[in-house]
Amino acid sequence: MKTVLAKKITLHDLKKHFGLSRVDDEQFFHEWLTDLPEITETDKTVSDRIRAGYLNLVENPPMLEDSVKMAILGPLLNLAGFYLPPFYIRPEASVRFSDADEEIVVEGKIDVLVLRDQFWVMVIEAKQAAFSVEAGLARILAYMMGNPESEHPCFGLIVTGGSFVFIKLIRNTMPRYATSRVFELRNPGNDLHTVLRILKRIGKTVCEERMVRPGDQGDRTN
Repeated sequence: MKTVLAKKITLHDLKKHFGLSRVDDEQFFHEWLTDLPEITETDKTVSDRIRAGYLNLVENPPMLEDSVKMAILGPLLNLAGFYLPPFYIRPEASVRFSDADEEIVVEGKIDVLVLRDQFWVMVIEAKQAAFSVEAGLARILAYMMGNPESEHPCFGLIVTGGSFVFIKLIRNTMPRYATSRVFELRNPGNDLHTVLRILKRIGKTVCEERMVRPGDQGDRTN
């Protein structure tokens, strides 16, 4: 059995060993496009301060991964409500999974994992400003593939300084994924307003998700 670190995995590896495929249909990943909740004026004000803080950090390098987590990711997750019940945060969570034939094992540590009862809401890969979104895609998909709740969608977010991209993965048959557009803090206005709306939309979706286990009579997981 071959062991591969998630940080060295490629999209080709995931396709070859696990059958992962990309979906271009907008209906597959509609959560970042439809029914986005409005955010408050306070949310907008705090988001504007987060953006201003990022721009200040960029002008005073180096901007490392810890800076991204502290100045951008932490405040954003707090605004989105992921520090409050029923959610909780698990930093540096270990992941290990293998293909069906157990010929290859993928293992690594997730930067930040947001959980709701054993249901993975969001796997977040936070990197320094110079790290590209594209370079982090295979790695975060590998982490998401390790989600034990394979019957339900898993959502991901890559944060690379001023860039944000959301990912959705479904593994109920063959694993499939799709991505949102890339949101940039350098864009006019403040893309964090939309990023925050999507985070709240995903949180709401998970809270309303009706999870029926074998033998249950349509009960809702609390």
